[in-house]
Amino acid sequence: MIRLRKALGVETLPLLVMLALVVVVFALATPRFLTAANLGSMAVQLPVLGLLTLAMLVPILSGGLNLAIIYQANLSGLTLAWVLLSFGGSEAGFGAFVLGTVAAIAVGALSGLIMGLVVAYIGAHPILVSLAMMIFLRGLGEFMTRGGDISGFPDYMRVIGHGDVLGVPVPLLIFLGAALLWHVMLKRTRHGFSVYMVGSNIDAAEYSGLHTKRTLTLIYTISGVICAIAGILMAARFNSVRVGHGEALLLVTVLACFLGGIDPFGGFGKVLPVVLALMILQALSSGLNLLGANQHLSTAVWGLFLIGVMALRWVAQQWNSRRRREI
Repeated sequence: MIRLRKALGVETLPLLVMLALVVVVFALATPRFLTAANLGSMAVQLPVLGLLTLAMLVPILSGGLNLAIIYQANLSGLTLAWVLLSFGGSEAGFGAFVLGTVAAIAVGALSGLIMGLVVAYIGAHPILVSLAMMIFLRGLGEFMTRGGDISGFPDYMRVIGHGDVLGVPVPLLIFLGAALLWHVMLKRTRHGFSVYMVGSNIDAAEYSGLHTKRTLTLIYTISGVICAIAGILMAARFNSVRVGHGEALLLVTVLACFLGGIDPFGGFGKVLPVVLALMILQALSSGLNLLGANQHLSTAVWGLFLIGVMALRWVAQQWNSRRRREI
């Protein structure tokens, strides 16, 4: 058991147990929970939230926050839609989609770059900077679309939003690929090391010779890129884009990060526990939905679940402290 805890990490094993309990409870409560249809639905719904959570994760690790993720994603999706419309909308060729994807990622990266530069070189607080960017992007999107949506994309985009490879949904593959890339970036690269150092103590990191300003700028730029990918996925999944898509997901991404053990003050956290936290939240939502519960009840349960997890972690810390004193 001790070896298993060391291999998985302090945060991972409890989340695996929680996930198993949630699955067992809902499997007993409704026979439809473990059906292929429901599992497939969960696999398609999870990736958008997952990508947005990854976009939130690294700024939190650095001791900051990115409140603009939803609107970065939506404006990137709108950019893709405008490019496709200029090439004939539903009749646009694949080349137009490639061009639109590049433009969408550029928009996401640019918005993140601006935030990163302001945070790094002006020293403004990330909450204020990202809040300002959120308001700007929302207003810009509302102005350019007049509050409406854009729809009617080429049929080949359905493969991205609803296709599968060997039975595994394409959106899930995109999310898992991004999560693996995030894990490697944080654990195996100099930038990942700098993220943790900046989140732990930015002054000490700077005295150690790390280029903290460049690290902060890159953090928010990469966050913008992953938001753009989420926006493209939303456009493919819903066959429409508008500036307000997924507004309710903002706080859920923060919830998933904290449930996955990311330190709200920065400097500590891993990708795998966050992925497990997302799976727990999705299982709770799907299970309650199958039982006929209101969506608002699911949100309330998510909040209670986080409170319960924090309480359990406190109990575990007290227990470990007592054992150390006894030894």
